[in-house]
Amino acid sequence: MTLQHIEIQNLRIDPPLFLAPMAGLTHSAFRQIISGFGGVGLLATEMLSAKRLPTENPGVSPCLIRTTLEKPLSYQLLISTDRDIPPAIDALHRFQADAIDLNMGCPARSVGNYGAGFALMEHPENARRILAEARKRTLLPLTAKIRLGDELNDEKLKTFCTMLEDEGIDMLSVHARFKKESFARRPRWELIARIKEWLRIPVIANGGIFSVQDARDCLRISGSDGLMIGRGAVIKPWLFAEIARDLYGCNIAEPTVFLPLVYGNFIDLITELFRPERRLGRLKEFTHYFAKNYKFGHQLSTWVQNSKSMDEACERTDFFFEQEAGGQSEEKEGRGT
Repeated sequence: MTLQHIEIQNLRIDPPLFLAPMAGLTHSAFRQIISGFGGVGLLATEMLSAKRLPTENPGVSPCLIRTTLEKPLSYQLLISTDRDIPPAIDALHRFQADAIDLNMGCPARSVGNYGAGFALMEHPENARRILAEARKRTLLPLTAKIRLGDELNDEKLKTFCTMLEDEGIDMLSVHARFKKESFARRPRWELIARIKEWLRIPVIANGGIFSVQDARDCLRISGSDGLMIGRGAVIKPWLFAEIARDLYGCNIAEPTVFLPLVYGNFIDLITELFRPERRLGRLKEFTHYFAKNYKFGHQLSTWVQNSKSMDEACERTDFFFEQEAGGQSEEKEGRGT
């Protein structure tokens, strides 16, 4: 049976649809676009360095800027030692975090070299110390995000997941791939079903959700309590709204989508929120995915990636949208409409 909401500590997540933390993408501008369409139950920050967090300025840092629209919001910590937990959690309390997530799944080599992300699955005693210290320091919902492991090993995975539950984690999100598997590999939703059987806490499925049908299939195969969506929501920021309406019966208007307007709103928001030197990189990250909405989106993506300034990128995107509009008009005329 599909859960209509999840409650962890005093936080109600309704519907149980979660934005996945993504570096360079899940900042305030993108979260506002998502929230504008509706349907997301819990938003997420980018992964935040626990070591640097206590000295960050939330009014300036592009990873910490937040508006009142972005609620509830989970802050994800990238951490390698329990010594960094007390000052990091004190900072998150000051920032009025609604939940705290521990990154235990990022497979990037630079993250692993730091001893964080997936490295915590490879060193479970360190993960245990970090989680135990975090649990002592906060009453906020405390969650973790993992992968399936290095390879298929039920015993190892079960031991790690049950350890997390025993140490007080409130909810577990699982990216349904092994460490070295790329995004091109079909997610292994069926393995999440095993984790769901082992644990009493809510288990959230992540990976490979790009449509309402994907969401329906993932819930059926994984038996998860909710869904976490990343890249699919960058391509279609209205995807949460579609899933919330169709799968959870949420009273949300059917999204009216005009792609140039969505893109223009994103540009306006990054211009409003971020310093000039912080804007172009975020536009490039967003465009890489959003351009997939167009048949010739690779052209839009290439033009933006090769831009040296925001002005140049905006000129090129305006030209692309003009071409698209002209092409659609010609196509209609050719059909006699």
